[in-house]
Amino acid sequence: MNTVNFLKGKDFLKLLDFTPEEIASLIALAADLKAKKKQGIAHEYCKGKNIALIFEKTSTRTRCSFEVAARDLGMGVTYLDPQGSQIGKKESIADTARVLSSIYDGIEYRGYGQEIVETLAKYSSVPVWNGLTNEFHPTQILADFLTVQEQFGALKGIKFVYMGDARYNMGNSLMVGCAKMGLHFVACAPEKYFPDEKLVEECKALAAQSGGSVTLETDPEKAVAGAQVIYTDVWVSMGEPEAVWAERIADLTPYRVTKSLMQKAAENAVFMHCLPAFHDLNTTVGKQMGEKFGLTEMEVTDEVFESEQSIVFKEAENRMHTIKAVMAATL
Repeated sequence: MNTVNFLKGKDFLKLLDFTPEEIASLIALAADLKAKKKQGIAHEYCKGKNIALIFEKTSTRTRCSFEVAARDLGMGVTYLDPQGSQIGKKESIADTARVLSSIYDGIEYRGYGQEIVETLAKYSSVPVWNGLTNEFHPTQILADFLTVQEQFGALKGIKFVYMGDARYNMGNSLMVGCAKMGLHFVACAPEKYFPDEKLVEECKALAAQSGGSVTLETDPEKAVAGAQVIYTDVWVSMGEPEAVWAERIADLTPYRVTKSLMQKAAENAVFMHCLPAFHDLNTTVGKQMGEKFGLTEMEVTDEVFESEQSIVFKEAENRMHTIKAVMAATL
């Protein structure tokens, strides 16, 4: 297998499309590229190429990761913000894909339905990468797994607990990734926040092959017993109406990650979060929600977020290294 562009020409839309061996190779490539970056070793494997970044949903980590990774690989970058593209408004997704792929060597999409990035890929003649959709967030999971591997030396056999609303991109993607790579995944939430039943069954079948497992649990203390990784995300996703906040806060407050909950996990347990996090009131939205609902923190306490068990910023850095691996491998 070519150590760099071993997925040449392939899209990166969801982890379900890749074998455990391919996922492991992407993580290994990311680790190698990270080491080169730290040592100041140039790695312009894609010199002279250009990519387009379509962001219908804005982002700090995803945008910065793609832009820095692309430049490290020697590429030029065009960023198209929500107002900078006609995709789906004045120009169809299929037409956008055909136009951009005649100009660029790769296209990233971050936005709404998975069907949009799938359609882009169908009509594009160059690789398309999913920077986040409502259903899946595959580049985040690669970063998470590189971080877990760095922390524990391996992925297989790790008990990985996702606390909170597990119905959308993070719950789905972590469940798929864990099932593929032999981790023991637990989604801990009220039943109405469990992942899609069909996807759960598909992941259970994948886990049976990898030596992992998939469990749905409503009891937080039972869920975290013996767990090495406790993971959570914001309770309300970008673009959702404010009306859902009250319901989510009422339903999910018992699933907040606290110090006492972390103490019930394994002795070497770590806390992870894909960010941004509502762990204090030092953001505009956090302040507004704090004033409205009388909360100082939501999905995780500030005590846990700022603790030695928290590896969220190592995880955030690894977004860049794993995104770089995806682009290098597919270009």
